[in-house]
Amino acid sequence: MAEASRTFHTILLPSFSHLHKAQSPAGFTDFPRKRCGHRIVVHCSVSTTNDASRTKTTVTQNTIPWGCEIDSLENASTLQKWLSDSGLPPQKMAIQKVDVGERGLVALKNIRKGEKLLFVPPSLVITADSKWSCPEAGEVLKQCSVPDWPLLATYLISEASFEKSSRWSNYISALPRQPYSLLYWTRAELDRYLEASQIRERAIERITNVIGTYNDLRLRIFSKYPDLFPEEFDVAPYYGSQVFNMETFKWSFGILFSRLVRLPSMDGRVALVPWADMLNHSCEVETFLDYDKSSQGVVFTTDQQYQPGEQVFISYGKKSNGELLLSYGFVPREGTNPSDSVELPLSLKKSDKCYKEKLEALRKYGLSASECFPIQITGWPLELMAYAYLVVSPPSMKGKFEEMAAAASNKMTSKKDIKYPEIDEQALQFILDSCESSISKYSRFLQASGSMDLDTTSPKQLNRRVFLKQLAVDLCTNTEEKTEGYKKWRT
Repeated sequence: MAEASRTFHTILLPSFSHLHKAQSPAGFTDFPRKRCGHRIVVHCSVSTTNDASRTKTTVTQNTIPWGCEIDSLENASTLQKWLSDSGLPPQKMAIQKVDVGERGLVALKNIRKGEKLLFVPPSLVITADSKWSCPEAGEVLKQCSVPDWPLLATYLISEASFEKSSRWSNYISALPRQPYSLLYWTRAELDRYLEASQIRERAIERITNVIGTYNDLRLRIFSKYPDLFPEEFDVAPYYGSQVFNMETFKWSFGILFSRLVRLPSMDGRVALVPWADMLNHSCEVETFLDYDKSSQGVVFTTDQQYQPGEQVFISYGKKSNGELLLSYGFVPREGTNPSDSVELPLSLKKSDKCYKEKLEALRKYGLSASECFPIQITGWPLELMAYAYLVVSPPSMKGKFEEMAAAASNKMTSKKDIKYPEIDEQALQFILDSCESSISKYSRFLQASGSMDLDTTSPKQLNRRVFLKQLAVDLCTNTEEKTEGYKKWRT
C-alpha cells in the first residue's frame, strides 16, 4: 500500500527564520532573471487561512501531470531499463503487482537469508547535493540555507517540471501521482475518521507545517526569483499555469514522507533511492537500507530466504500502526505489528490544590499539563508512571514534584526507576481510568462507523471514503484491543 524505506523523524521541518529579510541575504548572489527551459505545469490556485482551530486550503484543480497511478506498472519496465543503463547492477528482483503494497519488488530467483541485495550506486541516489536541471534555482536555495527537506521537495517539483529534460524523468514517471498520505485528507475527513485517535492531532500538525513551509518559501524566495520559481508562465500553451504551488508541494512532501531514507553509514544523510523505494514494509523483518562502503552502493541484507515469485520486504522501522498511517498511509493487518503501541493521554487535574506547582515543575522540563505516552500490552515507559505519580501526589509530597517531572521527561541524571509505594495504588488507578476513557472513545467510534453515511454520486469518491473509513476502523480496532489488553494485564 505504501512504498518506502526506513525513515527519519516524525517532527517535520526546522524553521529557517533567518530568511526574514526584505532584500537578499548578505553574500547572496543576485541571479539574472532568466528561465530554465520549458516546464510542464499544473493549473492550481491555493487559498490558505489560519485560525485557532484549523488551517484551511482550497484547491481549484489538483491534477499532478507527472507520475502514474499508484498501482500502475506502465512505467516500471522503462524505469528498470534506465536504472540498468545508468549503472544499477543486474537484479534478482523485479517490480510487479503484489498483494501487500499494490506494487513491490518480487524475487525472480532464489534469494538466501543473509544475502546483500540492490547495490544502488551513489550516482542514482537523490540527495541535497544532486545536480539541478536549473542550476540557478538550486544555488538560490543553498545560499539561503534551506534545510534538506524543503530543498528536496522543491528539487522534485523542479525536476518533474522539466519532463524528459531531467535525468530523473524515468524515475519521476514511475512515482505515484497521488501518494498514500494523510496530507491528502481534508480537515473534515481527519475530524471524522480519526476523531478517536491521537494521530489526528499529529496529522493536523504535519499538514500545517507543510503549508507553512510552502508559504515560507513562496514569501521569502519564490516571490523574489519568479523566473526561477514561476507561479505563472507566459509562454504558450501554458498561459496562466502554475508549477510551484501548494498542490505540487503536497505531492513532493507526500513522496518524501513515504520514500526518503536516512542512511546511517553516510553520516545519517537523507536520500531518495530509486528502485530501493519500491520495497514494501513487513513487520516480520528487521532489515533496513544503508550505504555499503565496500561495494559502494545502497544495500540491505535479507533476514529470511525468498523463493521466486515471493515479495521481498524491508522494515520501515519499529513504528506503531499510527506512525505507519501518518507517514505511509497504511495500517498493518490486525495483530501483525509487534511494535504497535497506543498513545495514552494523561492530564493534570485543574482542581488539584497543587496544580500550579505541578505545572511549573513540568514546564521546567519541557512538559505540559497534558501529555501522551505510548503503551504496549507488555508494559509502559517509566516516564508514564512518573507522570502518573505527579498527577496523584498529595501536597505533602511537594518536595518530590520536580523529581517526578524530571523522570516524566526522561531528563534525570540517573536512569533509575523511581518508586513511591505510598501512592502506587492511586497512580495505577489513575492510569486504568485513563485507559477506560480511551476505550470508551474508541468503542463509540467503532459503533458509529457502521452508520457513517457513505452515500455519494461519485463512485471514485465513494471508494475513497470506504478506503479512509476502513483505515480508521483498522487503526481504532487495534488501539482499542491493545488498551483493553493493557488494562487487563495491569489488573
